[in-house]
This record gives sequence, C-alpha cells and structure tokens, in this order.
Amino acid sequence: MVLGTDRRVLTLALARMADALGNSFLIIVLPLYIESGQVDVTGLVGRSVLGVELTLPLLVGLVLSLFGFLNSFGQPITGRLSDRTGRRRAFVLLGLALFGVASAAYPFVEGYGAVLAVRAFQGLGAAFTIPATVALVNEFAAGDATRGGNFGVFNTFRLVGFGFGPIVAGLVVQGGPYATPFGTLTGFNAAFGVAVLGAVASFALVSLLIEDPERTAAAASDDLSFRVFDPSGRGTFDPVFVLGVGTLFMAITIALFATLQDAITTRLEEGEFLFSVQFAAVVIANVLLQVPIGRASDRYGRKPFLLAGFALLAPSVALQGYVPALAPGVERAVPALDGVAGPGLMLVARLLQGVSVALVFAPALALAGDLAGEGRSGTTLSVLTTAFGLGIAIGPLASGYLVRFGFPTPFVVGGVLAAAALVLTYTQVEESLSGAEGVSDAVPQDD
Repeated sequence: MVLGTDRRVLTLALARMADALGNSFLIIVLPLYIESGQVDVTGLVGRSVLGVELTLPLLVGLVLSLFGFLNSFGQPITGRLSDRTGRRRAFVLLGLALFGVASAAYPFVEGYGAVLAVRAFQGLGAAFTIPATVALVNEFAAGDATRGGNFGVFNTFRLVGFGFGPIVAGLVVQGGPYATPFGTLTGFNAAFGVAVLGAVASFALVSLLIEDPERTAAAASDDLSFRVFDPSGRGTFDPVFVLGVGTLFMAITIALFATLQDAITTRLEEGEFLFSVQFAAVVIANVLLQVPIGRASDRYGRKPFLLAGFALLAPSVALQGYVPALAPGVERAVPALDGVAGPGLMLVARLLQGVSVALVFAPALALAGDLAGEGRSGTTLSVLTTAFGLGIAIGPLASGYLVRFGFPTPFVVGGVLAAAALVLTYTQVEESLSGAEGVSDAVPQDD
C-alpha cells in the first residue's frame, strides 16, 4: 500500500501515466509533423470530397480525430471480450504493444494515407488498453470501500501524464536535432521515440507486476448486453447509461475550449501563455482534487458528489461565454484591473470547471464499478470510458460550429448539457453505498 492505495492500482496508475504521456506527445507532435512537410499531402490539399474542400488543418484534424473515434467505438467490444475471457492483463499488453509499434512506425512512413493507418492502429491499441485497465482497477477494489479512492489515484496519474506530455513534447521537438552514436536524430523522431518509451515502460510495469484476479466460471458467462433502460424497474433509464450520458456531456464541456483559442485571445486581449494557463486549469484542479474527492465518496457516498459536480459544471461553463470583453481603446471601468479582469475571470471560471469535473469523474467511475457485478467490469466501465472519448472528440467540432452563432453560444450549450446531466443523475441514479463509512450496499445489475 502507498498512501492507502492498493499496490496493483498504483502500478496500473503509473503505467497509464506513461502511456498517457506518450499519447499526449503525439497530439502536439503530429500536427507539427504534418504541417512541416514531412508528410506528403500532394494532390490532397485543395481537393473537394463530398462538397468539402480539403485543407491542411482539416487533414490534421482527421488524423487526430481518427484516434478518438476508433478508440471510443472499439472500447465496448474489447470491454465485453475482456469480460468474456477474463484476461484483462492480455488485453492491456496487446493494446500497449500496438500503440508502441505504431509510434515507432511514424519515422518510416511518408504518405498521408500511411500516417492515417498508423494512427488507426494506435486508436485500436487504446481500445484494447483502456477498458481492461479500468476493469482491473475496479476489480482490485471489489468488496472493499476504496473504489473511489482507487479511481481517484488512477485518474490523477493519468492526468499528470496527459497534462505534462504536451509541454515536454514541445521542448523535445524544439530542442532537436540531437547527436547520437548512431547519427543525427531529428526533434520529431526523438518525440516519437519518447512515445515508444512510454508504451514500453507501461508494458514492463503491467507484465511484471500485474496478474488477472481470480474469477469463477459463472462470472465469465454473465449477460454482457448494453442497457439503456433500467431492467429493475426502479427508474426509466439504466443508471450506468445515465452515468455515461453525464460523462459524455462533461467531456464535451472540457473539449469546447481548445478550438476557440483565436476567439478567446482576441476577446480577452491576452497572449498564448495566459490561454495555455487557462486551458491547463481544468487539468490542474483535477490533479489536486481527484484523490481526496474519490476517497470522500467512499465514505459519504457517490451521488452527492455527482450532483454537486454537475450543479457547479453548468454555471462555470456557461459563464465562460460572458467573461467581459472590451474593445481596443475603451477604458476599463476599474483601471487597476487593466489587463487582468478578463483573463483573470476566465481563469477562475476554468478552475471552477476543473473542480466540478473532479467532483464527477472518480465518483462516477466508482458508482459504475459498484453496480457492475462480478464479471461485468469491462462491459460496464467501457460505457463511461467510451462516452468520455466521444465527448473529447465531439467537443472541438461542436464549438467550432456553434461559435458562428456568437461567442457565448458554445459555452451556453455546454452549460445546458451539464444541467441536463444534473437532472438525469438526480432522477435516475440511486446511491450505491450506505452508511457513513461507505459500507457497500450496491445492487449488481440484473443479468
């Protein structure tokens, strides 16, 4: 145990951090790599496909989105397969191997189609890794009131890898080329190498320190169907489905911000550094709060944190669309706040959004784990992981479209989605724990 966390969960958290570091590297590196001319896009830019003109930014967006969509749509399938076979560890290792091999292939491909194929393999690798990993985290906490804390630790390490990866990626690319005993290594190839090392480190940790938990033959034959409606009749919708919808809406609100960089920096008269700080605020708040909130949900229940999170998420997102904007040459009402008021208020709103996400993230995974029942962890938790991946993919597209109706529109829509998640959670999700000390009273889903 480290800080009250199961050693196996800590191992998985470290492995996921290394993997997330490698993946977030590529989110920054691939656009730079394609736009630098390293990838041949001859004959593609300027062409019209189904009435849509292909531009270089669109081609870059397709590469990045392909990973998210293949990853998300593959997770329900791999989650069910890992439930059926009970071989979580093998799924994790296969996914990490696919991701690592694909990362190593980038320096050897030149055409845009080949880059798409390599990115598709990485998405497939993530689809194998993610549901099996969260299922293991859930099962290592089975029968113990530590599920929320375990997911808090797991999410914290993952977010550290994902949050710091882009910063390190920029430094690695900018610092190249590098002299090595085997010749000169470009900044891009060095970055791809770091992604490979992340996958290798994760593979080593899982292969050496993780074993599949014991399970019965009966568990392997459980019904693994996807449920929208509540089979127990206690509510209209299945509570795990509702948690997935809430996670989807939450992820969309997280991803709204990045696409609007030009609009935000112009509106608030701020530079790229302030924007990057505002962007990172959500991740920073999560890193600080995931573990204490997760452990508190083990003691006080999951639902109060979910309701508080969605109740805070709605206004914190919507208000980002109304942060004061002053036209150039207009004196501010409070001169002492000149250059601070707009960016500062946006930072506060983003921090509040980060707090709200932390209130939802670990308790939602823990509640879904409480309800999973034996042998259904992969199927059940893949609903939430799939929803999160889809939200991250949909958010930038939604904000890019909605902003044409006015700067506040994407944020107002995000606030409405958060309010809808609050209503659904309040009416359709029951508490899974009873007792002040978090004694489990979860009712497994009917098979």
